Amino acid sequence: MNDSSPQPPAHRPTTSQGGGAVPWIISLTLAAVVGALLFAGGYLAAGAGGSSDCAAPDEAFAAFCEAYDRIQAEYVDEVDPEQLAEGAIEGMFQYGVRDPYSGYMPPEQFQQARDDLSGTFSGIGAEMAIRNIEDPEDLAACTEFSENCRFVVLAPLAGSPAEGAGVMAGDVVLAVDGESVDGSTMEDQISRIRGESGTDVTLTLQRDSEPFDLTITRAEIELREVETRLIEGHIGYIALNGFSAPAADQFAAGLAELLGDGADQIVFDLRDNPGGYIDAAQKVASQFIDDGLIFTQESVREGVREWTSTGDGIATDPELPVVVLINEGSASASEIVAAALQESGRATVVGESSFGKNTVQVWGSLENSGGVRITISRWFTAEHNSVAPDGIQPDIRAARTPETPPEEDPVLDAALAHLAGDPVADETDEAAPSGSPSASAAGIVVGIVGSRPIC
Repeated sequence: MNDSSPQPPAHRPTTSQGGGAVPWIISLTLAAVVGALLFAGGYLAAGAGGSSDCAAPDEAFAAFCEAYDRIQAEYVDEVDPEQLAEGAIEGMFQYGVRDPYSGYMPPEQFQQARDDLSGTFSGIGAEMAIRNIEDPEDLAACTEFSENCRFVVLAPLAGSPAEGAGVMAGDVVLAVDGESVDGSTMEDQISRIRGESGTDVTLTLQRDSEPFDLTITRAEIELREVETRLIEGHIGYIALNGFSAPAADQFAAGLAELLGDGADQIVFDLRDNPGGYIDAAQKVASQFIDDGLIFTQESVREGVREWTSTGDGIATDPELPVVVLINEGSASASEIVAAALQESGRATVVGESSFGKNTVQVWGSLENSGGVRITISRWFTAEHNSVAPDGIQPDIRAARTPETPPEEDPVLDAALAHLAGDPVADETDEAAPSGSPSASAAGIVVGIVGSRPIC
């Protein structure tokens, strides 16, 4: 199943997730079924003649074929069959399936999402953001770039082409290859900036006053999902940004390095981690849980599957204190891990209520190079609790606020105080909204994974 997958991602990210061949088979089956439903045989042969160009596989689609034929034969302007097809696919999910986590992904978006889950892509290596310069706190108002909603560089990745070319944090991208970014979305521009390794892309940037052009040669970029450091010489801090294909191995290596450097306490930061492959969640949780059930995956078609510890963890000693940090951006695979550590008593959870997503998706590719993500099951904690819709409730509540200075981190401070045995004021916070997902990925995935703003 892919929940994790490599072999597809699990979100299960794509093709693999929990189980060897199963995810791959799921993807093939999904492609076949979707192909039938989308009339992939000659479904858009076109033609306004008397015979139908739409081969309906089921009587339920007879009206669809009638509408398609009439549009082709009678509509005043010429209509692109591919646009009709994509609209029909999107309509099936939006008005038929009605699941915010299932949906259609156009070719560019699907490829970008798959690259993200694979952990490697070709681009310039810069983390991007959309910033509302009129009201920085109202990010929801910015769905596309405009005069007020700017395309901003958060930071170039270390050793990346962007860093080598002189891109700096805070740079505003005005145009890509001479074309203004205004009116486009983050996904549009990430797709444009990424491209074949060895090719050039020119960014028009604004840093102080006058705009200037910077031409950058794309290269293969490997995403680093893990950040580590020692705090006060003995507290190991490890942040996991996503559950992509290489995430579990990167996490194990980072954790081993911290323990080797003398860490005798661990702060595990899962804030703003949107999820990914389900098997990656199993492997990461197993670093702290020696044996036993971690979570279950359940569906009407497949029944119940138990995901247990892999038994090879390096931080399972109960004498090693662990604190997990979460917020409302911690979703699905992140929630699997946080809930497992919390319920087993292996860690104290600090922060805000998590996102609250307990469904698993499989991704499948279509003949047009686009893809679909389809919810195939739900997951439950070892104690058979569901995180939907209210999320995981932290043991100690702490949160950033709009007034919190950038250099301060009250959530980390609360975790450090807890590890030191100091009393921690339990802040109140409202339950995190269930929210709506962004694009997902291909395989079996647990998360609200979407295209990451890294180009």
